[in-house]
Amino acid sequence: MKYYNDGKIVVKSWCNNPEPKAIEQATNLANLPFAFRHIALMPDTHEGYGMPIGGVLATKNVIVPNAVGVDIGCGMCALQTKIKKEDVDEKDLKAILGRIRSTVPVGFNHQSKKQDVKYMPSVDMPEFKDLDTFIIGREYEKARSQIGTLGGGNHFLEIQVDSEGFIWIMIHSGSRNLGKQVADYYNEEAKKLNERYYSSVDPKLDLAFLSLEDSIGWKYVQEMQYCVDFALANRKLMMERVKEAFFDVLHEFPTDNYDINIAHNYVKIEHHFNTNVWVHRKGATAAWENTIGIIPGSQGSSSYIVKGKGNSESFKSCSHGAGRKMGRKAAQKNLNLEEEKKKLDDKGILHSIRGVDDLDEASGAYKDIDVVMEEQNDLVDILYKLEPIAVIKG
Repeated sequence: MKYYNDGKIVVKSWCNNPEPKAIEQATNLANLPFAFRHIALMPDTHEGYGMPIGGVLATKNVIVPNAVGVDIGCGMCALQTKIKKEDVDEKDLKAILGRIRSTVPVGFNHQSKKQDVKYMPSVDMPEFKDLDTFIIGREYEKARSQIGTLGGGNHFLEIQVDSEGFIWIMIHSGSRNLGKQVADYYNEEAKKLNERYYSSVDPKLDLAFLSLEDSIGWKYVQEMQYCVDFALANRKLMMERVKEAFFDVLHEFPTDNYDINIAHNYVKIEHHFNTNVWVHRKGATAAWENTIGIIPGSQGSSSYIVKGKGNSESFKSCSHGAGRKMGRKAAQKNLNLEEEKKKLDDKGILHSIRGVDDLDEASGAYKDIDVVMEEQNDLVDILYKLEPIAVIKG
């Protein structure tokens, strides 16, 4: 662990070589008047918007929308099937990927028709009695066309295999446009309120906050939690569609031995250091003692199923992935397309690298996942190491 003491509270980094911009942003967090105890940076940390990705911020009675981010509830799900790799050939895999692409829209694509409300998280709760006054009420019908869709960027759907030869299905996705609409609205409201009340927090830092002594702070918490629930429901529906694709091709439904679903962009009240605080995890995963989590690698590298150790110094958190080592445009400019394709082809992976535009999600754009895992061996134990055999990228 590295320590940075340029702020009012210390920054503790599990990343041994964090980029300067990430430390600058973490120091900004450390200078917030309501930041609690210390700032924690996971080994996958890198520059984000306002707050570094892979960062953990605890606060008292205050919520910072940008410390959650625009993809509220983004997270991972993984399922271990009882299907062995030896029983699935390349032709089968290609057929399965084709079926998945026909039922799971990717990128900016939405469903061609609204999905049944049974797939949506319920809004039939007392806190949503005036639903049309909430962003989720305004966006609800649109969200019915977004549920069960992968999205773009670093979101993916991957077929993997463990050391015993069992096939796994892993999905990384979030709350789609619903989460962005909620995040953008409340961040703008926070900026207005901070300006009105002459907040000491510099608006240029993009760390405007909402007080939980005001109703709007609690309203954000309610909408944020709905987005977390929506993101979970989104991954569950995609997983069902992937199972159906397996059945269509193999005539075998992939029953699960292991079914995990965990978020990495949210804020939640938790008890740490004898105090109830609001823990913001932005690109960080909960790693309470015995909590089962998922830490994916990059396209073409290993992913891990882990068990948390409950390390209090990280606010019982761990990384949410490998973490970027170069930005999207830098990857497209500096990585060699043929080299990146060859790395995946040599491993026999059915991948999504087709042209230069896809290089932003090539493995060369990401940190070495094995180094990331070594840097957090005091945060998690490894249960399974998974290798990719087929990938769909958003």
